[in-house]
Amino acid sequence: MKILVIGGTQYVGVHLVRQLLADGHEVTIATRGKTKDNFTDTVSRIIIERTDATSINRALTQKHYDVVYDSQAYSSNEIKYLMDAVSCGRYIETSTASIYSPNFRIEQPESDFDPVNYRLKWCSRDDFGYDEVKRQAECAMFQIYSHIPSVAVRFPLIIGEDDYTNRLFFYIDHIVNAKPMHIDNLPIQMGFIMSHEAGKFLAWLADKNFCGSINAANSGSVKLGDIIKYVEAKTGIEAIILADGEVASFNGFPDYSLDLSKARSIGYHFPQLDTHLYTLLDKYVENATAIQRGRGVGAGGKIAEGVCG
Repeated sequence: MKILVIGGTQYVGVHLVRQLLADGHEVTIATRGKTKDNFTDTVSRIIIERTDATSINRALTQKHYDVVYDSQAYSSNEIKYLMDAVSCGRYIETSTASIYSPNFRIEQPESDFDPVNYRLKWCSRDDFGYDEVKRQAECAMFQIYSHIPSVAVRFPLIIGEDDYTNRLFFYIDHIVNAKPMHIDNLPIQMGFIMSHEAGKFLAWLADKNFCGSINAANSGSVKLGDIIKYVEAKTGIEAIILADGEVASFNGFPDYSLDLSKARSIGYHFPQLDTHLYTLLDKYVENATAIQRGRGVGAGGKIAEGVCG
């Protein structure tokens, strides 16, 4: 299949492109051209500015792809810019569990947000908060461009060794390096998906007939407090939790996890979260320990100059 991936040079996009290539697809990546990729001559490349309709028209008008993957659609306007330019047999958007905000809950079903019956507002990514602009992207896709078979994949927090946000690593780094942190939600239960699993699921959807919104996450959830207890036990170091400590990454997050029954109904079974989570935590402990020793290793395992404990 001839496939376009918008945003394929880092994180989930890299895993997606690798899997698509492994599956034998012909892949083109569309990026701003600012991040170097390692795909050599196995992919074709297009330069676009995702928020600029003129740039998208210039690059994609009169081109056809069997599938378009889009990890960069952050508003209804951006859906319009792309859909009015490119021809495709299928469109798969990377959406987010944030669209359920503020009504998060455990085992959240897709039906808790219906993009077909939600009021569409044409907007750019800076017009509203992240949750609302992503809701509007789904609304535009399913209301205005319903003639194009489309999927909105709703991911929770994405984690992995290549997580450039370092949100989960924050906790491990602070424990290992005895840095005080302020945590306001220790008892919460959270859902995650590993970055490689997110890419694998996206690629799996390429030739499936499913259309609509779908949750995607590793099965199960974990309490934030249990993550901290695991790292304390692993290292023998007690977390320093103080009111005036550095504000933790997940502060303000409520209990949440995603109902995966729709994914199972179409034949996809996500691995359990703990299959990979504790291996990742062990790796983070190694990296944080390296920081403590002055080697400056970040969460991704690469030497990072200027990083200190």
